[in-house]
Amino acid sequence: MSCCTPDGSCSTVTVEVIEGATTVYNVSGMTCGHCKATLTKEIGALDGVLLVDVDVDAGRVSVPTSGAPDDVLLAKVVDDAGYELTGRAA
Repeated sequence: MSCCTPDGSCSTVTVEVIEGATTVYNVSGMTCGHCKATLTKEIGALDGVLLVDVDVDAGRVSVPTSGAPDDVLLAKVVDDAGYELTGRAA
């Protein structure tokens, strides 16, 4: 089986475009992989959240959303999970 079309071009590449805004937040209290998994699950469950990228070492969480992020709701979810959202990263 070949990945090439009869005219010789390759057609196996797909590109996913995520539209919206990505907001990076400073979050304190994260120390391990469990923290990462918890925040990924809790933030990822919010409407409009497309992806969650938790960087425990840097204390940052990147959240691409399909529209404007709801900072108040996100802070509540993070706080309820046992961490503290200290603001948007510069």
